[in-house]
Amino acid sequence: MQTNFTAEQLADPDTRESNTILRTCVHCGFCTATCPTFVLLGDELDSPRGRIYLIKDMLESGQPATEAVVRHVDRCLSCLSCMTTCPSGVHYMHLVDHARRYIEETYTRPWPERLLRRALGATLPYPARFRLALRAARLARPLRGWLPGRGTTFGRMRAMLELAPETLPPADPAPAVRRYLAEGERRGRVALLTGCAQTVLAPSINAATIRLLTRMGVEVVVSEGQGCCGALNHHMGQHDPAMALARANIAAWTREIEGEGLDAIVVNASGCGTTVKDYGHMFREEPEPWAARAALVAARARDVSEVLLQFGYAPSRAAPELTVAYHAACSLQHGQKITSAPKQLLARAGFTVKEPAEGHLCCGSAGTYNLMQPEIAGALKARKLENIGRTGAAVIASGNIGCLTQLGSGPLPAIHTVELLDWMAGGPAPAGLSDGTV
Repeated sequence: MQTNFTAEQLADPDTRESNTILRTCVHCGFCTATCPTFVLLGDELDSPRGRIYLIKDMLESGQPATEAVVRHVDRCLSCLSCMTTCPSGVHYMHLVDHARRYIEETYTRPWPERLLRRALGATLPYPARFRLALRAARLARPLRGWLPGRGTTFGRMRAMLELAPETLPPADPAPAVRRYLAEGERRGRVALLTGCAQTVLAPSINAATIRLLTRMGVEVVVSEGQGCCGALNHHMGQHDPAMALARANIAAWTREIEGEGLDAIVVNASGCGTTVKDYGHMFREEPEPWAARAALVAARARDVSEVLLQFGYAPSRAAPELTVAYHAACSLQHGQKITSAPKQLLARAGFTVKEPAEGHLCCGSAGTYNLMQPEIAGALKARKLENIGRTGAAVIASGNIGCLTQLGSGPLPAIHTVELLDWMAGGPAPAGLSDGTV
């Protein structure tokens, strides 16, 4: 693709990076076939190719973003299916991230939307605030039927109330800094990203991860100062809050690396993993030592499935006759290019693993997407659940808390892959499978 940025514009590192990405695109259109919003809406501007043209024109003009550009970029899930499909290697993730930051800095959204986005950015990354918000939503949930039937703001309010769980697990009373010793001879030492929303919605995922790894001879540390990876703010274009959260993680893990050392930084929410693995890019223009530290951390980041394969996961009990539909989270299969490891581990544990049709299409969760774009998210969810239902599986397995929340309100229990693996290695049955059945 031909671009026409000025020398002054190209002095900006983000614009220079976007220029390189834009010039890689050859207009082939392969991306349209695997883009969830194009599959649903059939609008070229709601395809990666269409958005690339819009972003190019917006950045070249140097003018504030228009409502039309914002509308179509907002509809992008950042599922990155287009990156898997693209034969030219267009790094769409970095391009759309730049576009979102540009929009955030130049476009004035309607005040209800500004308020909602700020509230989400100031609440979701912080477990205590998020827990309070969910409690308030649970109290307000019976009122959702009284909300007006039309209007974007009311639709988003209904989506938030419907997604709020009826009950919450107890808050984790453990101290902020924790060290879990390996059982037997220590074979490795890792740091665990405990995350933000996941610690409130499903703390059992971190507990299962720790049990599994320590049984395998891996010491697990939860470092002082680690927390939200920054992805939620980053994908809303909220650059400074995202960088502050990432910086805290980098500082915490750098201390561990320079202290007793780390073999890996384990992430069991694939959306977070994609972001942590991109810290090197996010901090590439930051002054030292931050750029080097970020690159060091990114190089050690691993999805939990990668680490379990590395240390030789093996079950210790016979599996029940249970068919599992494996839902590949977009951030894992497209963002991190991890496709076979979770299925391999589930099969090793003794489960029958089925893959639903259209496995490359997003379930509609995508961070805050199911709150901000509830109609599209709902259509994608229904399509995903229909395909999963055709597999005949009794349970859904996935490696991302957003997907589990999105799909868990359907007819089948949705359980993190690591909880199923821990169960077969001596841990408790996951919630919903308490007696070993569905």
